Amino acid sequence: MKKHSPNCCTPDNLPRNAERRRVLQGAMAFAGALVAFVPARHARADALAHPASVPIEEFSPAGKSLGVKPMPIVVRSDEQWQQLLSPEAFRVTRHAGTEPSYSGALWNQHASGLYRCVCCETALFDSSTKFESGTGWPSFWNPISRHNVTESVDDSLWASRTAVSCRLCNAHLGHVFDDGPDPTGLRYCMNSVALHFHARQTG
Repeated sequence: MKKHSPNCCTPDNLPRNAERRRVLQGAMAFAGALVAFVPARHARADALAHPASVPIEEFSPAGKSLGVKPMPIVVRSDEQWQQLLSPEAFRVTRHAGTEPSYSGALWNQHASGLYRCVCCETALFDSSTKFESGTGWPSFWNPISRHNVTESVDDSLWASRTAVSCRLCNAHLGHVFDDGPDPTGLRYCMNSVALHFHARQTG
């Protein structure tokens, strides 16, 4: 009589094969759940690292705070920025460049008003905090709101510096140093081409 292979589905082997199928099905279900979980976890991590909106404090033309509210982050391609900005403003704001000292239009600006981001018009500095630093770049001892700027480490030169960017569109603005006047002791050394000056409006 021909003998059945131990792997054949004889009545004696049916319970064992059914158990194997259950184990395999369970393993496949777990693997599927893991595959679905990993991208979802990464998506959540990306959302936290790159939020769709950020809190921005808005200001009236007179410089009065209009409150903080979430604003959608401004994201554009290099080609789109090049269409909106001058070549020098594009180099400085989108590729962390620096204009030559005393070359910008705002280093010697003394009128009362607000300095806004050239890329997205977010209010960045008030003329009441501007001072003559003798550096050839517009300098301020404080931003108009801590909500509207971000700071990061810049190791591109021989010494570590603190870079300053617009929070809403990530435009590079300049650097901040700890050799400024009272009351903060800070010097926000900005590039003129990164800023738009708006004369203060009253009434």
